[in-house]
Amino acid sequence: MNKRKKVMVVFGTRPEAIKMAPVIRALRQKDSILCQVIVTAQHREMLDQVLKLFKIVPDFDLNLMRQGQTLTEITTRALNGLKEVFQRELPDLVLVHGDTTTTFVAALAAFYAQIPVGHVEAGLRTGNKYSPFPEEMNRKLASVLTDYHFAPTETAKRNLEQEGIPPEKIFVTGNTVIDALLATVNSGYSFVDKEIQEILRQRQESRMILVTTHRRENLGEPMRQIYQALRNTLDTFPDTYVIFPVHKNPIVRKVVTEVLGSHPRVNLIEPMDYEPFANLMARAHLILTDSGGIQEEAPSLGKPVLVVRDTTERPEAVAAGTVSLVGTEYERVFLELKHLLGDENAYQKMTLASNPYGDGTAATRIVEIIAEN
Repeated sequence: MNKRKKVMVVFGTRPEAIKMAPVIRALRQKDSILCQVIVTAQHREMLDQVLKLFKIVPDFDLNLMRQGQTLTEITTRALNGLKEVFQRELPDLVLVHGDTTTTFVAALAAFYAQIPVGHVEAGLRTGNKYSPFPEEMNRKLASVLTDYHFAPTETAKRNLEQEGIPPEKIFVTGNTVIDALLATVNSGYSFVDKEIQEILRQRQESRMILVTTHRRENLGEPMRQIYQALRNTLDTFPDTYVIFPVHKNPIVRKVVTEVLGSHPRVNLIEPMDYEPFANLMARAHLILTDSGGIQEEAPSLGKPVLVVRDTTERPEAVAAGTVSLVGTEYERVFLELKHLLGDENAYQKMTLASNPYGDGTAATRIVEIIAEN
């Protein structure tokens, strides 16, 4: 009897868990593969929400998160913890995702143990090593250590080829976040949260702007300008309102409260679990964000996205017309919001643009490639 291939999936944050959940499901449906899951819990509470939603019980949990942890501390603790598990379990392949510190460290630990690495969502680049920080270097360093590069798009594939990765090691699969999203959004979804129920009931005739911001490079003055542009947009368009799940970072909360806290049509709420948030995206008119994942998800729901960043590692969405990169300066953000809310043709053009990130079968493609190699 042929030995089953042991594949160890490693992640540590909520976005990784969302995007790896479809891969884990597909791996576990493959008789020739033994799938093990190890979480570093680089983030704890937000990670646990997704594990519960997708019914993932980790085989190993390093439980690394500490209050006020630094990147150096996460890196060293994860490296030591993963070394012990890899040495004991000896997987045939370590599978990582994206651009977190866990991603880079898991790839490094696997390399030290001479275990092949597969990188899901490989090849995203901004070309600026400090934007986003530390994600741009995490994914670039992981690529150097990777044996199987699962690129979501042709653009990502070209990025890898330009860095000298052999083309036969690159596989264009689509993005697994679309798999996760399509399995989560439900037109008949009922929100459990009473606050959201009441907001949606009261504002049935209004247009919702869904907002998220959390990037380190936007902290302080950039966020202040973004929020001021948003406030003035609401004053210009009385039929609009905002739902804003506010990141727990106290710096973010201070500026949000100062600029937007008193506005009658701004609803500042606590961070949301993935399932209700995905279904809230489906009800939004447009989305203002600095998130990477939302740039991929929202177009599948026909929602225009204004990205408040100066760079993006997802230029395909900009080229396709589903996303607009608007920076963080007050005037540009305000004008772009005003344009989309005031010009129905411009709005419809973005809603109807084709999503470049796949058809919801990326995880199946990835697992077939793993099984054949």
